[in-house]
Amino acid sequence: MIRPAPAIEAIPATTPFVGPEELMRERGLAALVRLGANESAFGPSPKAVAAMAGELERLSWYGDPESLDLRDALAAKHGVRPGEIVVGAGIDDLMGLAVRAFVAPGAPALTTRGSYPTLNYHVIGYGGDLRTVEYRSDGHLDFEAIAAAARACRPALAYVANPDNPSGTFASAAALAQLRSALPPATLLLLDEAYADFVDPVALPPLEIDDATIRLRTFSKAYGMAGARIGYALMSERNARTFQKIRLHYGINRTAQIGALASLDDTGFCDWVVDQTARARADYYALARDLGAEYIPSHTNFVCIDMQRADRATYVMDALLARGVWIRKPGAPPLDRYVRVSAGTEPMRRAFAAALRDVLDEVPA
Repeated sequence: MIRPAPAIEAIPATTPFVGPEELMRERGLAALVRLGANESAFGPSPKAVAAMAGELERLSWYGDPESLDLRDALAAKHGVRPGEIVVGAGIDDLMGLAVRAFVAPGAPALTTRGSYPTLNYHVIGYGGDLRTVEYRSDGHLDFEAIAAAARACRPALAYVANPDNPSGTFASAAALAQLRSALPPATLLLLDEAYADFVDPVALPPLEIDDATIRLRTFSKAYGMAGARIGYALMSERNARTFQKIRLHYGINRTAQIGALASLDDTGFCDWVVDQTARARADYYALARDLGAEYIPSHTNFVCIDMQRADRATYVMDALLARGVWIRKPGAPPLDRYVRVSAGTEPMRRAFAAALRDVLDEVPA
């Protein structure tokens, strides 16, 4: 019998995310109010749509394997060299490259239990030793615990999402700098900044390129291109050369390259999305206050609302889905008592609010 490699066969079957399409099939739903994946409800830039549509007849061509035009534009945006940027098929792809490149089989990699799970998926899949710390009781990342665990296990890689997913919290530049200095010198800090576009640029950590840090960015959130699968990493040229050895050179969607480049040229649209997202967060905060519920102030395009207990949060999530409103909830304590709702348009927010009120009227004590 042909069998997988032993290390792969030993991995339990895992699906990091159950998509809305699968949920619709399971529940027999014809439509959903999609507020569960932190997608942009405000769409991509019209300029990006026009640019992509104008090139569709050339889908028979491969994209530029070096993504040079896009890297040039990103280098100008961030004030770095093109050689310090690697383009990938979204942050998930770039995470996998980071794990393959720096986490040897059996080597530890450190994350927070309950944080974005794709990192875990890659570490386990490539034979690393996944280590975790807990969130603080207030739902914030515990940098002191991360630093202590890193000193104890000497991980090849430490993962931090800032702003964090699923909590929506944000750590200051000073806190990140203190964490970086507390990590062992041989530990790579993998900094996931998928939601950085929703943060005041002044508050973000300064962009200092070095071998010890890789910063991940995406076009999936504020730029509204999640389905196109394109993101990028900011890193030293030395680390970029390492990625070059193992990345899938024709793995980038040509149409996505075109759309991403046009999006960068439409700063007004991105600013509008950020503003609309802030309005959505404010509506969710007001809804939570009206319901007498706590919430976590967010620096992302989603908000976590406290349902008091994990079983109540699960009930609410499932009952909303039965009403055609799809949200998610964090899976690990202390955040598992929250439901997480993505920023939607005004009609989507009204549908969520009405359904949530109905569900809370019937939720078991």
